[in-house]
Amino acid sequence: MESRERLVRTMSELMWERGYAATSPREVRERSGVGQGSMYHHFPSKRDLALAALERNCSDLLPATEELLTRAGDPMEKLTAYLTRPLPALKGCKVGRMTQDPLVAADPGLLRPIADAFAAVHDALTAVIRDAVEAGEVNPDVDPDRLAHLLSATIQGGYVLSIAAQDPGPSEDARAGALELLRASAPAPVAATAPVVAHGEEVPR
Repeated sequence: MESRERLVRTMSELMWERGYAATSPREVRERSGVGQGSMYHHFPSKRDLALAALERNCSDLLPATEELLTRAGDPMEKLTAYLTRPLPALKGCKVGRMTQDPLVAADPGLLRPIADAFAAVHDALTAVIRDAVEAGEVNPDVDPDRLAHLLSATIQGGYVLSIAAQDPGPSEDARAGALELLRASAPAPVAATAPVVAHGEEVPR
C-alpha cells in the first residue's frame, strides 16, 4: 500500500475514534508508518489530510447505502433492510460523528462532503418512501421528505443513545420503533362486504 493511501486510511480511523481536533499529525505518522517528509509531500496541512479522509469515509459508506435503497424490489422491503442492517452502534456513524467535532463544524469545506453524502442518502430515501406511498404501503398523508429526515434522525440519534449507554440496544430499539411506525401507517385494506338481502333481493350497501 502506498504512503498516501496509508495516511488517508489512518486519518480516517483516528478521526472516527477520537475526532479531528484530537488527532495530531504525529499520531497519524506513527500509526501509518509514514515519515514526516512523505506526509507533507502528499498533504501540506492536517486539514488537507482530514478532507481526504472525510471524502474517503463518505465514499466508503455512501455506495452501499444508495445501492440498498435504489435496487429493484418492494419499497417496504428496502426500507426494512435499511432500518435493520447491522450498524456499529457503539462507535457511531463514521460520517455523521464528524459533525460533532468543533473544528469540522466550523469549517464549511470540511462539512461539504458530509452534507453531500447525507443529501444523497436523503434523496434516495425520499424516493423509496414515495414509492411505498404509491404502492399503498405507507399512508398517503405522509410527507416523504419529512419522513426521510425523521428516519435519518432516528439512526443518528440512536448512535448517540447507544454510545451514552454503552449498549447497542437503544440504537436497535429506535430503528425497530421507526419500522413499527412505518408499518402501522399503512392504509387499512378495504374490507369486502357481502350484499344485504331484503325480501329475497340483493340491496347494494
